[in-house]
Amino acid sequence: MLHDRRSYEMNFDDYQCACRIPKRKGACFRDLPCARMQNKKVELNPDVKREFLASGNPLVPNYAITFVCGTSPLPFARIWWDKTVPTVVTRAEPHNQKILHPEQDRVLSIRGNARLQGFPDFYKLCGSSKERYIQVGNAVAVPVGRALRYCLGLASQGASADGPLYTLPDQFPREKEEPSIVPSEEVVNNAP
Repeated sequence: MLHDRRSYEMNFDDYQCACRIPKRKGACFRDLPCARMQNKKVELNPDVKREFLASGNPLVPNYAITFVCGTSPLPFARIWWDKTVPTVVTRAEPHNQKILHPEQDRVLSIRGNARLQGFPDFYKLCGSSKERYIQVGNAVAVPVGRALRYCLGLASQGASADGPLYTLPDQFPREKEEPSIVPSEEVVNNAP
């Protein structure tokens, strides 16, 4: 039995906006006709009449346009099958995160988020839907936890010589090395 397959229930305005986002890789609110990119920032398209929802609110909300000074493609964005997800969030709202399902007009389910974090399908979360999203979003990814447990186990057994406990493969992406920080003479002299 697959647990936690329910999704956060969006309000009607968010749902109407999500229904209009194209079902393709990279799609987000910027693909709606009343939005356009100008100088690497999104703005309202002056050539297209702004659409309003039944509630009277605009189809493209003002906060989506102004989020991160108009440079963010995250509001009402669809994740895609072959792309990594930058983060698993604790709040399953499409306002400022890429969390729309690739092919359905909903946000990712609790189970979808749990799978992204590496939780096995038999794992059952507890609490309200909101609490379950928070548990998954705040969790250390299961594969990361396993790797940490393995290395800590080796270290506690003294299995390490002078070298590292684990070496990443050569093709593993690495951060650029940061220069060493050497304290200034003033800091050293004024140390307690």
